Amino acid sequence: MQKQTLSWCWSQPGRPDELELNHTAIPYLEDDQVLIANSVTGLNPVDWKFIEQPFDLWQPGHVPGVDGMGVIIAKGSRVTHLRIGMRVCYHTNLRTNGSFSHHTMVSAKAVIPVPDGVSDESAAALPCPGLTAWQAMKKVPELKGKRVLVSGAGGAVGSILTQLLIRQGALVYATASSINHARLGHWGVIQSFDYKDDDWRQQLRQQLGSHALYAAFDLVSGEHAATLGALLGYYGHLVCVQDRLEHSPVGPFTTCISLHEIALGAMHQHGSDAQWAELVSAGQSLLADIGRGALVLPKFQLGSFEQLPESLTELKRNDRAIKYLIQN
Repeated sequence: MQKQTLSWCWSQPGRPDELELNHTAIPYLEDDQVLIANSVTGLNPVDWKFIEQPFDLWQPGHVPGVDGMGVIIAKGSRVTHLRIGMRVCYHTNLRTNGSFSHHTMVSAKAVIPVPDGVSDESAAALPCPGLTAWQAMKKVPELKGKRVLVSGAGGAVGSILTQLLIRQGALVYATASSINHARLGHWGVIQSFDYKDDDWRQQLRQQLGSHALYAAFDLVSGEHAATLGALLGYYGHLVCVQDRLEHSPVGPFTTCISLHEIALGAMHQHGSDAQWAELVSAGQSLLADIGRGALVLPKFQLGSFEQLPESLTELKRNDRAIKYLIQN
């Protein structure tokens, strides 16, 4: 008889507070999977977005959630690089049952060991925003000394990306709510602009003087990303983290900018084993940075497992730089 666990389940497109708390069967392990007893679950905007929209690959009873942290309690026969009892975090496949549960089965290649000195909360907060930020940074070569913009630097992905770019030696400008400007300046952002100001682009142009941007990282939308094209110089880079650009926002044979799409979730279907190994290694490096204080995460707001739908609803409504976590 299959063992059971407690999970928040999706039944149809709707609000986060329409999730149902049910006992669910723990599937039998595949030989390349591990079973994780979750300690902390990280909440992300992608969670409520997929809960609300029709998704053909979800059936009633699906368990949402992409980020979690816990302890390995079982592993498949082919898993040799991980051990029972190891503290790990993960970003899991949207198409399979996820982290809104006391137990989650995860592909072993996607599991990131958590070093001593990194809290359960920090480990759960990292995967989706941290790995997305790392992917975005890696799209653009030779960042040292280059002028770049992070549009939406106040959120989880944007704040991590900003720190990574500064560590690469980039000259970073940012847009964010004014409440985040002091924090961004402390990290080394040259100038922050309030995205609510209609003329922030003109303010940026004045700051740049005769220079243009080498790269712009947009964390708002594809439509918003398109408005940044004119700020880029010849052979510049436009990185769209939210949504994608179907067409270049600049004319042909002008600045010849490169368009970049970021989709961490797509890696579960299309990433090679070598790419997964590189991503997991990057995740381990980011965790080590957190442990030694070289990478700062947003402030945490911790809720109970029973409060998960409420916390997810609050995440949707809140534009503050807060990372919502669930204690299992």
